[in-house]
Amino acid sequence: MEPLAELDARVTRCAACPRLVAWREEVGRVKRAAFQDWTYWARPVPGFGPPDASLLVIGLAPAAHGGNRTGRMFTGDRSGDVLYRALYDLGLASSPLAVSLDDGLTLRGVRVTSPVHCAPPENKPTPGERDTCRPWLVRELELLAPGLRAAVVLGAFGWQAALPAFAAAGWRVPRPRPRFAHGARVTLERAAPLADGPGPVTLYGCFHVSQRNTFTGRLTPDMLRDVLRTAAGEACVPPYAPLDSPPYARG
Repeated sequence: MEPLAELDARVTRCAACPRLVAWREEVGRVKRAAFQDWTYWARPVPGFGPPDASLLVIGLAPAAHGGNRTGRMFTGDRSGDVLYRALYDLGLASSPLAVSLDDGLTLRGVRVTSPVHCAPPENKPTPGERDTCRPWLVRELELLAPGLRAAVVLGAFGWQAALPAFAAAGWRVPRPRPRFAHGARVTLERAAPLADGPGPVTLYGCFHVSQRNTFTGRLTPDMLRDVLRTAAGEACVPPYAPLDSPPYARG
């Protein structure tokens, strides 16, 4: 098994946070009326995307009736609808729809993950749960490091969680730590750069694709595409298609 696939498999077996374990499993038993016919995943949700991704999208945590139901990051909820539509528009996803593990969706040059892998009550992990889950993100960053060039971090929680993870994975985080803002940009150099080793990574801040942000217009599709387009250019993700070109999956 490839190292990243092995890590993903290990993530799905984690039971380190009792509150999150109880919540994810309760949601899977009780279910939402619209999903009564579903067998909920109800486990930690691993990252999604190719092992050679040069662009990483970092969210917050799986949604109770989204990723916790489907078993894939940002799949089966309205936040995912917004994110994958934007990735598709830029030629980085094979479809604008993410509904289930077997829907055939693939990503090109992009991986999607989160600092907390279990669905939390009210979408609010505790600081302790965030810190307990951090080693998974650190190891994911270490495995992606050889090709990773950029990361889009969704929301202040993700930003605060990502910076120490990048530091633990071998990048130098400025002091004081950069503050989150939509459009924030900071380049992290390797703490011990090698001529043939991983290089710097540029982080881009973006408002989270939550329903609150997208429904109120705080984050518009154009704003999201602008950040993703810039980050994809930094990461040299093929095909980096402009909006007036057909996405690669249609070719």
